[in-house]
Amino acid sequence: MPHDWSDNIVIAELGDEPQLGDELSALVERADVTFGGAGATTQRAKHVVLNFGAVRYISSSHLAQMIRLRTLLKESGRQLVLCSVNDQIWSVLLMSGLDRVFRFAPDPMTALATLQLEEA
Repeated sequence: MPHDWSDNIVIAELGDEPQLGDELSALVERADVTFGGAGATTQRAKHVVLNFGAVRYISSSHLAQMIRLRTLLKESGRQLVLCSVNDQIWSVLLMSGLDRVFRFAPDPMTALATLQLEEA
C-alpha cells in the first residue's frame, strides 16, 4: 500500500493483481479528495512514486487509473514518477505511447532524489 515517504512524497510499492488495482484506486481516490473532488480538503498534494518492481502484468484499466492519477497530480502542480519498470510493462507503455506521457526512473531512490532536487 502507499505510504508517505516525506511531507511531500508518497511512494507505492505495487504488486500484481488484485493488489495493483486496489493500490492504484486508493491513490486516485486520495488524490481526488485532496485536490478538488467531492469532499476536497485544503491539504497540499504530494508527489507520487510508483514502484513497479514486483508487477508483471498491467491491464488497460490499470493504465486508465495511472492516467487519471497523473492528471490529478498535474492539476495540483505535483508529479508522478514510475520506477523499476520491467520489460513486459515497458513494452505495453511503448506500444500505447504512454512512454511519452509518464516520467520514469530506474529505481525508487533515483525517483525520490529527482523529486527532492526539483523541490529545492
